[in-house]
Amino acid sequence: MANDMFLLWGSGSPPCWRVMIALEEKDLQGYGHKVFSFEKGEHKSKEVLDINPRGQLPSFRHGTTVINESVAACIYLENHFKSQGNQLIPSDQSEQALVFQRSIEAPNAQQKMIDVLTYRFRVPEEERHETALKRTKDAGTAEFQLWESYLQKTGPYIAGKTFSMADAVFFPTLGLAFQLGLRREAYPNLAAYHDLLRERPSVKATWAQHWLTSSPFKEPPLRDL
Repeated sequence: MANDMFLLWGSGSPPCWRVMIALEEKDLQGYGHKVFSFEKGEHKSKEVLDINPRGQLPSFRHGTTVINESVAACIYLENHFKSQGNQLIPSDQSEQALVFQRSIEAPNAQQKMIDVLTYRFRVPEEERHETALKRTKDAGTAEFQLWESYLQKTGPYIAGKTFSMADAVFFPTLGLAFQLGLRREAYPNLAAYHDLLRERPSVKATWAQHWLTSSPFKEPPLRDL
C-alpha cells in the first residue's frame, strides 16, 4: 500500500520526523525515501527545489499528490487512511479540538528553539548582544514551560490520555531539544513524556541513527533553557 509513496527527508529534522512517525502509526511501512544532508546543503539541491521551491524538507508524495508541509502531510495520512493503523485524530469533537490546537501550535516550540540556535551559531561572539541573547533564551524557556504546563493539565500525552496527531507533531521538536541539552531537571513532565514516547514503536523505528552516538556538541546549545 505504501509502494506509491515517496519521502524526501533529512535525519534529525523535526518536520521530517513528524511525517515518519505518522507513516509508522498508520502502518505504512515500505515507502520509498531518500535522505539528504543539511550540513552539505543538499536540501537546496535541484532535486529538492524541483519539488519544493522553498528548498525545505520533508517533501512527501503519494501517487500524484505532493505535500511539502509536515503537519499537512500528517493530517493527510490520517484522513486518507482513517481506518488503518492507530487513530491519530479522535472522534469526540472536544478532544479533536485540543488535538488540532496542539498540532497547530507545536511549530512555535520548534521556532523558539531555532531562534536560540541561530543566535548562538550565526552571530559571531564579538557581535552578540547580551540583552538580545537573554531575551531570546527567555522566550525559549517560556515556550517549553508552557508545554510543561500542558502535560500537567492533560498528561500523559500532550493532548490527553491517548497518543494523537499532536504527539506526532510535537514530540520530534522535544526529542531534538533534549538531544541539544534542554535541562531535564527543569521540565520533569516533559522529561517523563519524552521517556514514555521514546519507547513507542513508531518513535523507536524512526529515531535518528546519528543520535545513538555521543553528541557532537562540547557545550550543549540549549543547556541554559
